[in-house]
Amino acid sequence: MSEGLKKIGEKFRSKREEMSLTLKEVENATSIRMVYLQAIEEGRVDHFLSNVYALGFIRQYAGFLGFDQDKLIKEFPDAMRLPPEKQDFAYGIGTLEMRAAPHGGVRWLPNLIWIAAFIVVAICAIYFAKFVGIF
Repeated sequence: MSEGLKKIGEKFRSKREEMSLTLKEVENATSIRMVYLQAIEEGRVDHFLSNVYALGFIRQYAGFLGFDQDKLIKEFPDAMRLPPEKQDFAYGIGTLEMRAAPHGGVRWLPNLIWIAAFIVVAICAIYFAKFVGIF
């Protein structure tokens, strides 16, 4: 957690309280979950899914409160440089997915059953038609 993020969060909290807004009201107005708003105000970006979300929410929250986003970036440059995220995904051959059908390629079986059912119904219809005397 950087000092810049903590200062921005304090600035956001004081501005929100100045405007007599609760976190719930800000959540309803910005569609940013209250958990993330609290994390921004406390300077804890580790609660976000990714740094991109953190920066986007900070910018959106700043705009809602009436702050000039460019001025904030110049004032707190270290806050907008979040630490790089660790990648859990290992790139390599072992990560390739199988693209074939998971059930072994037996896609023709349902079609075969429908065709057989249609043939049986057609034969029964022809037999019934001859029996009744239509043909």
